[in-house]
Amino acid sequence: MNSFGRIFKVTIFGESHGECVGINIDGVPAGLPLQVEDFVPDMERRKGGKQKGATPRQEEDLPIFKSGIFNGFSTGAPITFLFENKNTRSEDYQKHRSHPRPGHADFVAHEKYGGFEDFRGGGHFSARLTAGIVAAGVIAKKVLGETITIRSEVTEIGGDNNLERGLQTAIEKKDSVGAIVECRVNGLPIGLGEPFFDSVESTLAHAAFAIPAVKGVEFGSGFAAAKMYGLEHNDAIEDASGKTRTNHAGGIVGGISNGNELVYRIAVKPTSSTPQVQKTWNWETNEVDAFSVKGRHDLCVALRAPVILEAMTAIVLLDFMMLENKVGRISGRI
Repeated sequence: MNSFGRIFKVTIFGESHGECVGINIDGVPAGLPLQVEDFVPDMERRKGGKQKGATPRQEEDLPIFKSGIFNGFSTGAPITFLFENKNTRSEDYQKHRSHPRPGHADFVAHEKYGGFEDFRGGGHFSARLTAGIVAAGVIAKKVLGETITIRSEVTEIGGDNNLERGLQTAIEKKDSVGAIVECRVNGLPIGLGEPFFDSVESTLAHAAFAIPAVKGVEFGSGFAAAKMYGLEHNDAIEDASGKTRTNHAGGIVGGISNGNELVYRIAVKPTSSTPQVQKTWNWETNEVDAFSVKGRHDLCVALRAPVILEAMTAIVLLDFMMLENKVGRISGRI
């Protein structure tokens, strides 16, 4: 449900307009130096109000340490962080409570939880909860060290490789827009992952699809492989290290890392809260009404997704590294 991982395990909690959101992280090696300043760069990348096309809502997002850190070091016990919600406008959501927003979880959450769900800002379904995910990613990256690098970036907006032009087109249309985000990982050892249900691909896909608004995941050549022939798609092995001439597999073969660059992409849908007028069912009048979504929303939510994808990737890969005993329970020891 709200937990993920086996040795390095994360549990998220909170709601978008509740008192706070946060995360509990189990399995962090003891002795890892951690300060608030360690989290600032990635938390700043996740923030709204920082760039054109992102929500104007901006929270401070400095982690409040509640457990698992003593004298500036991890203790080996579960670490709990809180992120306060201070910049909320809940009245924006009360106005259209009777209109479940198309593309949002409003309708299904109302049915599943009988109307008791916190609907403000999407409640527990909100991307606001990725603040904790990014914080866990900061820790995971730090444990993995500098030999393993993880970097994500937006590569397309609205199908356009020119990001500025793709975003500007959406602005002129006064509508939200989707995008592609690519993640590349270098420095992975050979042998992470297991066949079938615990393959690197299936586990990364599981984590990636947990990011709100993600509707597709592909590795290496991905769906383009369906148009290729075997001789073209196969990656010829060049030496004893496993280096390949091409990388259509995206660094994973048989569900196991092969030592080459891990490459995968996510498709992020347009933000459901478009400024345009939409039609939806009104559960008070039992009629279909025209309405527009009020409030502060991302025009292109993918703009803030790269650091979230990096965090999810780091969480998954650190868990695999621990399962292979490549990371010890005390920082810096195997």
